[in-house]
Amino acid sequence: MMKISYEFFPPKTDEQRQQLDRTVSKLKEFKPEFASVTFGAGGSTLSYTADTVNTLAQQHRLCAVPHLSCMGGTREEIHALLNQYKQQGCNRIIALRGDLPSGMARAGDMHYASDLVQFIRQHFVDDFEITVACYPEIHPQAEDALSDISNFVEKAKLGASSAITQYFYNADAYFRFVDDVRKQGVTIPIIPGIMPISNFSQIKRFSQLCGAEIPRWMAQRMLAFGDDADSIREFAADCVANLCRQLIDGGAEELHFYTLNLAKPTTAVLSRLG
Repeated sequence: MMKISYEFFPPKTDEQRQQLDRTVSKLKEFKPEFASVTFGAGGSTLSYTADTVNTLAQQHRLCAVPHLSCMGGTREEIHALLNQYKQQGCNRIIALRGDLPSGMARAGDMHYASDLVQFIRQHFVDDFEITVACYPEIHPQAEDALSDISNFVEKAKLGASSAITQYFYNADAYFRFVDDVRKQGVTIPIIPGIMPISNFSQIKRFSQLCGAEIPRWMAQRMLAFGDDADSIREFAADCVANLCRQLIDGGAEELHFYTLNLAKPTTAVLSRLG
């Protein structure tokens, strides 16, 4: 069976915690390889990531993987956080640059994800499998496609174990990216990031921010459904499931689902894959 994994964000309220618990209870039936937890940056919100990692591991018996951003943190703070995750039993980290936390004036001691990868390898050697991000449709802040690929190659050379892509809806973008980095000697697994669609307006906003392209034909079909939410969800699940099939047929060995802490959009896709 196809390997899968999930991304969740850390809940901040009791209602959100209950929602996440219901979602995880449903999604873990598909036996994910791991579940990642996004980074709560700055002050008290930082604890939400560690707390959620602990809940996923202890309550749901999942391999829980924290995201770690280097922006805004000192080397000492990042080292302490890595030690905490090690003590919690984590053996995998998703290492990201991230965004500067709101209200913080300084970027921290590290400015790029490659700095964080190098730091983890220097201080923790092989304690963690390091997963990094990559962008088949190019990072929105990259100078150009070649510089973006070079940045990813650098992360792999510094010790990244695997990569997860930003979501996309064009399989050719993924295959082209993989071909490009393989030609430069990168051999680590590159896991496609999959974004199921439950709210088309929301996904349009996300895509504008992260540089993901929604194919025009797909967007126009969505718009044609108007306020028919059921038809939108069914069509979206069909589209995303077809994308997954293309990726599997093309050699992808694992898929990583961005769940937005919702169960139905992801289960709708997985049920279509059999």
